[in-house]
Amino acid sequence: MSEVNFQALRTRMVDEQLKSRDIVDPRVLQAMSEIPRHLFVPDEYKHLAYRDGPLPIGQDQTISQPYIVALMTQLLQLSGHETVLEIGTGSGYQTAIVCALATQVFSLERHAELADRAGRLLGKLGYTNVDIHRGDGSQGLPDMAPFDAIIVSAAAPFIPNPLRSQLAEGGRMVLPVGSRDSQWLERVWRHGDTWNIERVTPVMFVPLVGQHGFPDPESNTHSP
Repeated sequence: MSEVNFQALRTRMVDEQLKSRDIVDPRVLQAMSEIPRHLFVPDEYKHLAYRDGPLPIGQDQTISQPYIVALMTQLLQLSGHETVLEIGTGSGYQTAIVCALATQVFSLERHAELADRAGRLLGKLGYTNVDIHRGDGSQGLPDMAPFDAIIVSAAAPFIPNPLRSQLAEGGRMVLPVGSRDSQWLERVWRHGDTWNIERVTPVMFVPLVGQHGFPDPESNTHSP
């Protein structure tokens, strides 16, 4: 499929899946209309890259449906001056969207293969404001904190305390919270010692595995 056709599919995705719902942030819509989502999925799924649904990317992980990517990004309310922590680099698509809207992005991925692949692709596409780390996403990156915004692309059983502590005053965090089988997308605002938590919509994400997340199913213990 030619690049021209991919552009047409991307335009249709924005018009039918985003604008027709509740995605109104013009910067989010512009990023979604420009960034080539099909480059962030395996070759066998490129023709499905702009459909209204998630897709597998390997390591039992997925790339979220376009609407959820746009919604989570919009909820962060990025102005372009923020330092953002992303938990769950995955294929790097959400990373690219946030890179287009923030000053600096630190992204944390548990799977080395995904982290390496995403890093290479983001570099090839010219994103210089991202730093990808490998590790337990539930612990965040304390050495790089505080963060103006945190976005978590995996479901946690509760809001991890390390991520709370790494959120700057006035910062906001968007993440799915719940069981392995049922979650709510939540937005968390920090105002001093006060935490305002807003439930947004039911979602379904892969679990956040780690010390402050779900146990690793392969080891029956929490990750170190």
